[in-house]
Amino acid sequence: MKTLKQVPCGNTVKVTKLHGEGPVRRRIMDMGITKGVEVFIRKAAPLGDPVEVTVRGYELSLRKADAEMIEVE
Repeated sequence: MKTLKQVPCGNTVKVTKLHGEGPVRRRIMDMGITKGVEVFIRKAAPLGDPVEVTVRGYELSLRKADAEMIEVE
């Protein structure tokens, strides 16, 4: 199992599963991160948190804790 947090910058991955429950999972889905969508990892902040990604044509910043809940391939 690989999570979004483990993917190096400059790579594009496909979301396979969302972990977490309730409001946290709902918030991630509301941001456009759903099963099957492609996510491009643009860059990470100097200390690694947050991670900047491109999803469905727009840019998004994710905390490491949220990125850890997104399973990718």
